[in-house]
Amino acid sequence: MQLRQGVTQDVLACWFGVSRSTITRAVGGVRPLLAERGCTVEGGIRLRTLADVVAYLGATGQVGLLDATEVRVRRPAAGRAGRQRFVSGKARANTVKALVITDSAGRLLFCGQTRPGAIHDLTQVHQAGLVELLALIPGVTLLVDAGYQGLSTQTAGAVLTPRPARRKNQIPLFPAVAAAHEAERRAHASQRIHVEHGISHLKNWRALSRHLGRREHLDTILPAVAGLVSSQERASRPDQLHRTPNALPAGTAA
Repeated sequence: MQLRQGVTQDVLACWFGVSRSTITRAVGGVRPLLAERGCTVEGGIRLRTLADVVAYLGATGQVGLLDATEVRVRRPAAGRAGRQRFVSGKARANTVKALVITDSAGRLLFCGQTRPGAIHDLTQVHQAGLVELLALIPGVTLLVDAGYQGLSTQTAGAVLTPRPARRKNQIPLFPAVAAAHEAERRAHASQRIHVEHGISHLKNWRALSRHLGRREHLDTILPAVAGLVSSQERASRPDQLHRTPNALPAGTAA
């Protein structure tokens, strides 16, 4: 309830008839356990680390979609060292950035490796050790956006970036070549867009729409929410009963 709806600990204490400190201890004990569960995939396997995800993609041959998401956080107090590290040039706000990997359908495989919002996407990937993991495990393919230009060369083509957009001051291409160029960019974007859908499922949880608590808690909140969302995505749903539209209920006279 606290992660999904953002209910404060004071309200939870009133609901359960206990003290706020009891709720604080309970949340502090349960949240790390949820974060350690990892994201669920076929066969009940759980992916807990970035290495697990890369190994899973390599073993199954599936295409992974990678992107970064930013969660707005409170601004550090004035006078503290490193206050500008959380200022995101893209979001124009104080944020914490996390890596997100989904499968081709947008189902979550990983969410973590949090960094201050001012860090560049490429720097975050290098600090997470993704380049080294891709070199150790062959056969992995990741689709990314234009913010990761250059990563394809560093990973021997394991990471696929879109072709750069044509600038206005460049020499015009022949119409057929320009159409092929644009079609390739659109095809890449249509495949990669599913990672945005996976991120939107994370942001539907109030704890990640805007985090008002301690920034260091996001290290466990993000994987905890990702694990819960992935369990929902993989949950088996009972088959709906199919009824003939004109069929009458049993025992009803015609």
